[in-house]
Amino acid sequence: MVVTIALLFAAALLVAPAAARGSPGINDIQSGETIFEHERGLNLSALDSAITGTITGLRMHTDDDVKKGERNFIPVTPTTMTNIDILSSLVNGYYGQYFVSNATGSDASVSIYIRKPTATLDVVLEDDHSSSVDGDSISKTTQIAFKTEAPMVATYYNNAAISANVTIEFTTPGGAKITTFGNTKSDGTGDAVSFKDIRLTAGQLFNATYPADTEAGTYTAQVKWAYPSAFADYAAKSNTVSFTIDTRTVSIVSNKDNVIRGNNFVATITGESQTPYYVYVQSADDKSPTVRAGQPSVNVTDAALAEMASKSLSSYENKSAAIVTTNAAGTRPIEFETTTTTEEKTYTIRVTSTDKAKYDTVKVKVEKGSVTITASGDRTYYIGEEITFSGTNTDSDTVYLFVTGPNLASKDGVKADAPSTKTVTDNATTFKTVAVESDDTWEWKFDTQGYAVDAGTYTYYAVTAAKNRANLADAQYATISVVLRKGFVSSSASSTTVAKGDKLFIRGNAQGNPNDVAIWIVGTNHLVRATESVNDDSSFEYELKSEATKDLAAGQYFVIVQHPMGDAKFNVVKDDKPNRVSILGTTGEGTNGFIYTGDGRLQGSDAAQALIDLLNNQNVDDTYNKLTFLVQEPWIRIDTISDKYVGTTFTITGTTNLGVDNEILVDVKSSAFQPTEKTASGEFSGDAGTVKVVAGDAGYNTWSFDVNAAAFKADEYIVKVESIESDTTATATFNVLEGVPVTPTPATPVPTTPPATQPPATTPPATPASPGFGALVAIAGLGAVAFLVLRRD
Repeated sequence: MVVTIALLFAAALLVAPAAARGSPGINDIQSGETIFEHERGLNLSALDSAITGTITGLRMHTDDDVKKGERNFIPVTPTTMTNIDILSSLVNGYYGQYFVSNATGSDASVSIYIRKPTATLDVVLEDDHSSSVDGDSISKTTQIAFKTEAPMVATYYNNAAISANVTIEFTTPGGAKITTFGNTKSDGTGDAVSFKDIRLTAGQLFNATYPADTEAGTYTAQVKWAYPSAFADYAAKSNTVSFTIDTRTVSIVSNKDNVIRGNNFVATITGESQTPYYVYVQSADDKSPTVRAGQPSVNVTDAALAEMASKSLSSYENKSAAIVTTNAAGTRPIEFETTTTTEEKTYTIRVTSTDKAKYDTVKVKVEKGSVTITASGDRTYYIGEEITFSGTNTDSDTVYLFVTGPNLASKDGVKADAPSTKTVTDNATTFKTVAVESDDTWEWKFDTQGYAVDAGTYTYYAVTAAKNRANLADAQYATISVVLRKGFVSSSASSTTVAKGDKLFIRGNAQGNPNDVAIWIVGTNHLVRATESVNDDSSFEYELKSEATKDLAAGQYFVIVQHPMGDAKFNVVKDDKPNRVSILGTTGEGTNGFIYTGDGRLQGSDAAQALIDLLNNQNVDDTYNKLTFLVQEPWIRIDTISDKYVGTTFTITGTTNLGVDNEILVDVKSSAFQPTEKTASGEFSGDAGTVKVVAGDAGYNTWSFDVNAAAFKADEYIVKVESIESDTTATATFNVLEGVPVTPTPATPVPTTPPATQPPATTPPATPASPGFGALVAIAGLGAVAFLVLRRD
C-alpha cells in the first residue's frame, strides 16, 4: 500500500502542469491546474461545467489508473463551489492528483493537483554555490549568498496576475530579528542588502551579500512566506541555517606538539574562504618534514614551489612547502610526513598570505623513537632450541638484528641468524631484518638448530636502522644477552637385568631440541640401531619388545644413546650394505669406522668400545650416554611352603627374574589320584589364578598368591607356577591337614590327695595315616621333574 501511494505521488508530480494560473481569473481553477494547501476563495465552477451532473467533491484514489478505493475526499457544495478554502483539515496530508466527482463517481478526464507550499534555505559561497557554509565560520570579506528553493510555488505563482513572495528573516547574536543583512561591497561602502518581499521568479534564487559591516557573532536565518497572505498566515516556514562571522586574519595549529619520527602530523590553517596561502617549514633542508602529495587543494607541484622560492619563502627542492587553498569555511588541513632520516629537532611551520601581510606559525618537535628487545624463557638455551625475540619499535618500520660474541667474524657484529657471514655494514641485506607491525610490535622466532656457534654468551642488538655496533650513535637500539649451552643426553634402563621374552625400556632426556635420538644395542654377535622421537619436554622412551629379548642370548649388553647435537645430524651412522659403522661421509677403516658383522667384524664389547671411540672423534659433534643390562634365562622360584590346615587361608610366595607386571599363572591342586565310587562326590580340591610380578628389594622381583583352604580336603597338594609370556615353570608340594593346630595350655597342678574316683581310661595314641596311592604317584612325578631339571642344568 505504501509503495503504491509513493508511486502514485511520483506519477502525479511528473504530469505536465497547465499554464501558470491567472487566466481567466486568479482564483478561477481550470482542469489540470495546481492549487495549494491554505489557498482561500477558489472558484471551481469550471470544473463543475466540465463534468456531467453537479460536482460533489474532489477525490484522491488509491489507484488512479482504475479509480479504485479512496485515500481522501474533499466535499464541494453549491455554496463552496465558487468560494472554497483549501484547509489543512480537508487535505489531511494527502497531496497529489484529485479527480472531480459527481453523485455517481469520479470523472477520469477532469482533475486538479493539490500541493503543499514549501520553501528551503541554505547559505553558500557566492562564487561556489555548491559550497555550503551552514554551521561554519566566515570572515567579513567573504561574499555569501542565501539560496532559496520553492520550485512548486514559483512554477504556478509567476506571472503578472499572480505571484508569491518570501522574506528571509535573520536573528542577530543578540537575539534581534532583522530583514536586512550585509553590504553590496566587501569593504562596507555599498548599500545594505534587503531580504524582504523577495519575489519567487524562479524555483531557485541566490541573493548575495558581503557581511563586511556586520557585527561579529553567530546568526541564524529562515525563509517566511510574505505573499499570498494565506501562505503568510498558514504555510510553514523553511528550515533554519546558521553561520558565524568572525574577524579573520590567518592562523595555523598542529594536531601534535611532539611526533616520533616516521609518523605524520597535520597542520590546519584558518583564513579567508577559498583563498590561497603559502605554507612551509622554515629553514627547511633535506632532513625536514615534507608535505604529503595527493591532498586536495594542496599544491606541491614544481611550479608552486618555484613560486614560493621566488619570494624567498621556501627552497624549491625540498618539498617542505605548498600553496594551499582554503575551503568554503576558510580552513584547510595539511599533512606532513617524517621518516627515520628526519632530523630530531623542533620545526616551525609557517603560513602567510600571498602578499606576506598576514602570517602565523606553529612549532612541532620531532623526536627519535625507541626500540626494545626481549627473549623468551630465562635467556639460557641449548643449541638446537628455538628462541623467540620480540619487542617494540616506534622509530622505524623495520628492526635490524645482529649479534656479537666470543671470536665471531667481527666485534662490530654479524648477521643474527648466520654468524659465519661477514660483518654487518650499512647495507640492510647484511642484517637479519624483521618488519614492524601496525601496533609498533615485532617478533622473530629463531631456531638455533644448525647454528654455527659454540656454547657461550652472546649479545643480540635490535637497531632501528642498518647500523652496526660501530655506528650506533645515529640510530636507536636495544640489546639482550643470552647463554647458549651444548645439548646433552641422559638415559636409564627400566631394569639392569631382563629375562628372555621380557620387555625393557630405555628412557631419558635429550636437551637441545633434537627431533630424534639413536639407540645402539651391542652384545655378542649382536649390533642393532634404532631411532626414537624426542617429545616436546625433551623426554624419550624406547621399548625393546618381548619379541626381541626372547631371541637374545644370555649375557651382558651395552646401550649407547646418541644425540645429534646442534646440526641435527647423526655424524656416526650404520650402513647395512657394507655392514659398517662409520663417521658420516667417510669410508675408511680404523678411526673412521669398523665392520660390525661378517668377516673381520668386531665382537661384543670391542664393537661397543669402537662405537664410543667414533663418537669421541674430534670431528664428530654428537654426544652420547651409555649403560648396560644383563639378559638371563627366565626363572621362577617358589618359597618353601609349610603344612597347612583345612579351613585356613595362607599365601604362597616366590621370586623371579621376570620383569615387573609380568603375569604368572598359579595352579594349586590335590595330588590324590584314585578311583571314586559312583555314588561319592568327585569335587575338585584346589585353587588357581594369575598374579603380577612386583618389584623386589633383594636384586630380584617377587610374586605372591593368596589361597583359601575352606573347601580343601586333607591331602598333599602340588603347586605349579608358570609364566604366561615365557616358557618358564616351577613346582612345589605341601600338605593340608585335618583340623586346626592346638595351642598348648599350661599344666594344672595335681592335688596331694587324689579324689576317690576311678582312674581315667587311657587312650592309645593315633597311628599316623599312610600316604595314599595318589601321594606315591605325586612323589614319583616330582622325582622325574627333578631329574629333568638336573639334566638341563
